[in-house]
Amino acid sequence: MQALRLALAQTNSVVGDLTANSAAIVEWTVRAAHDGANVVVFPEMALTGYPVEDLALRPSFAAASVGALTELATALDAAGCGDRIVVVGYLDRDAGGSRNSAAVIVDGRVATRYDKHSLPTYRVFDEARYFAPGSRLSIVEINEVRLGVVVCEDIWQSGGSVAAYGAAGVDMLLCLNASPFERGKNEVRHSIAARRANEIGVPIAYVNVVGGQDELVFDGASFVIGPDGSTWGRSPQFVEHLLIVDVDAPTDPRPDAVAVPGWGIDRVTLPDVAITGWQRAEPFLSDVACAEEQVWGALVTGLRDYVHKNGFRSVALGLSGGIDSAVVAALAVDALGSDAVHAVSMPSTYSSGHSRTDAEDLASRTGIHFSVEPIADMVASFVDQLHLTGLAEENIQARCRGMTLMALSNTFGHLVLATGNKSELAVGYSTIYGDAVGGFAPIKDVPKSLVWELARWRNKSAADRGDVPPIPESSIDKPPSAELRPGQLDTDSLPDYDELDAILFRYVDNDQGYDDIVAAGFDAAVVADILRKVDGSEYKRRQYPIGSKVTSRAFGRDRRMPITNGWRDYATPDPL
Repeated sequence: MQALRLALAQTNSVVGDLTANSAAIVEWTVRAAHDGANVVVFPEMALTGYPVEDLALRPSFAAASVGALTELATALDAAGCGDRIVVVGYLDRDAGGSRNSAAVIVDGRVATRYDKHSLPTYRVFDEARYFAPGSRLSIVEINEVRLGVVVCEDIWQSGGSVAAYGAAGVDMLLCLNASPFERGKNEVRHSIAARRANEIGVPIAYVNVVGGQDELVFDGASFVIGPDGSTWGRSPQFVEHLLIVDVDAPTDPRPDAVAVPGWGIDRVTLPDVAITGWQRAEPFLSDVACAEEQVWGALVTGLRDYVHKNGFRSVALGLSGGIDSAVVAALAVDALGSDAVHAVSMPSTYSSGHSRTDAEDLASRTGIHFSVEPIADMVASFVDQLHLTGLAEENIQARCRGMTLMALSNTFGHLVLATGNKSELAVGYSTIYGDAVGGFAPIKDVPKSLVWELARWRNKSAADRGDVPPIPESSIDKPPSAELRPGQLDTDSLPDYDELDAILFRYVDNDQGYDDIVAAGFDAAVVADILRKVDGSEYKRRQYPIGSKVTSRAFGRDRRMPITNGWRDYATPDPL
């Protein structure tokens, strides 16, 4: 027998914009009510946005969040949704400190709240810096269904509040999440949720935020999973969505609720609600996209939200004809539309003819704004006056291009996009104040080998739809080169990118040392050279624009290495 209709509201919040976030919560609750939902669940900190970082340390912001929650409860009641149970994440604050909390709202009031118990302090997370852990469970009973509330990391840790709910006696867990995207994470989430559901023998409703917030991208992909591991519903990635799932009343005799040592329990029993007129909702299971499509969706979402949430209307980038700038241009078109993208070809004396024509070809395929600003005379002025040769002459070309883009940014208000990839940044192949200029770097966390895979996937997806592939095949097929001296190729000083990326994955993403990487079959001299380049380039990466995280370990907040660092686990002839 049906007991409840549950709605998971997968929404895109803006950090700090309490007014807009509150309005969105009311709007999505009204939609859910029209679909007959009794219980509407929003993501972790949906009211404040996530992560709020040091805003959590400001008493004024915490007080504003608490006040906005009270106003939200009133607004929901005024919108005719007072009889709905609305579970929403927000920032609370009490004498014990700030809390990452979930409020259960009904009848224009907060009936109970749950404070996140497990506070992650790894990778991009630093929650112990901001929040005090909770130690109470919140159980709401309606139509004889007992609902428990947890927040994100709580289900990633064995024991803790999930086990406590199992001991206390619940029929379903509502899990509010702000879980960032990275390749392969969806499978891990499902596995963790299935394990916890099986451990306590009840389904878990997992609602995740969607959208970009600085370096982080949240993919949504909310779901409901049964205690047997079956998926009852699944939302699409990278779009706001309302997932409707019908929940049956428990059929097995349930043990009486018990106390749980070490935990306080807030129990709220609400009046039963009528379910007349329902037809069972058909399970909605969104298709799971291939790996390349997921990464592309994350990059598009991260770029779009960074531009729009920060008030920019257009972007500019240097279009060299190479694969990196071609992929960034295609991403920008998908994120913002062609009319918002301004590409500039900036040929120097060493720029090849095919690079110029490839840039023109991409602009023609995508319909973006395209202009040519030759830099040869600018470069000559610096080279002649300062008598530059070698690396100094190479870098001045990149810096003239950087100055050109920033001048156009200042004139027209474009956000400049840096086009460097993760492989280049890892080994220091970026010029400070040159190709490193800009406000956002869309493929900063994309290894070079993956850049090619994304380009091929994007072209194939266009061809499959009957559209013009955006990226010229010659940009994909030609050997990569910065074209800063005659005949220059990346392989002059680097191994093949497949080999380079394999070494970098072990060193950067998995913290393997020199001995482990050599033992895996890589040449010792090559490994030492690559590791030396990575370690010596941290100062450059600190000055590079932020970009969307899509791998397991992104440079920046995800990998925090000291710049001044005398540690090496490989032989180096260079003085430290």
